Amino acid sequence: MKRALLVAAAVLVCGAQEVPNTEIARIAAGYRFTEGAAWSKDNYLIFSDTPHDQLLKWVPGTKAEVFREDAHGPAGNAFDVQGRLYTCETRMRRITRTDPKGRIETVADRFEGKRLNAPLALVVSKSGHIYFTDPAFGYQEDQRELDFYGVYHISPKGAMEVIAKPKGRPHGIALSPNGRMLYVANADERNIRVYDLDRNGEASGERVLVSGIPGIPGGISVDADGNLYVAVKGIAFYNAQGHLLRTLNLPDPASSCVLGDGDLRSLFVTARGFVYRLRLEEK
Repeated sequence: MKRALLVAAAVLVCGAQEVPNTEIARIAAGYRFTEGAAWSKDNYLIFSDTPHDQLLKWVPGTKAEVFREDAHGPAGNAFDVQGRLYTCETRMRRITRTDPKGRIETVADRFEGKRLNAPLALVVSKSGHIYFTDPAFGYQEDQRELDFYGVYHISPKGAMEVIAKPKGRPHGIALSPNGRMLYVANADERNIRVYDLDRNGEASGERVLVSGIPGIPGGISVDADGNLYVAVKGIAFYNAQGHLLRTLNLPDPASSCVLGDGDLRSLFVTARGFVYRLRLEEK
């Protein structure tokens, strides 16, 4: 097996000196557009190649292989605590759930009788609450039945509600470590909003956490300390208060990111036709 290609990328720290170059492993290549990085507790990575209608699986030490063909324009992916895989299928305009035995079921495809726009990103809480974004890009705009872009919540019992109807298109979505805050990136407004979540998973207290992001923010991942990793031109690192800590430049624009490996100290990043693995510095 060919060794992973190592790519040098400059890391910059705001208000401080430049940090030495960091080596990043390119672990997968040759795809059209990768998206939806999700890490399984069973120690493997799932990601999407949206134009090719494929879900891919990467196990450390091996080459990425096809996990599912005919995946209906897969975008965002997420796992729940039971190990079930949730996928945003942009062409079918729905969210599906795949159990460990490979059985697939539809979780959501309509709201108040109308088809969703094209679910893009999602996150599942430890207690089973599902949150997802439903924008519309390109040809999806012409097929809309709903007259708004939405951020949704689905309770463990299946009740579905709209959290927000932003003017701009919502994109990446993530939860705080304690599950009490929800972060949503907006591709048009170039910001990240945060919501407070109560015991029932219902959202309130909408406010802007990060504004003026230089580029279109995509996927978001959050570490145990509440720091945010945002896929943008590269990766932007923010603390829990929304202050930019540093940026990581990549050879290709990033679309999604997720923390993984056994200690959750590696950041897996999808970027155009590639997937990268960044080993984060020890605390």
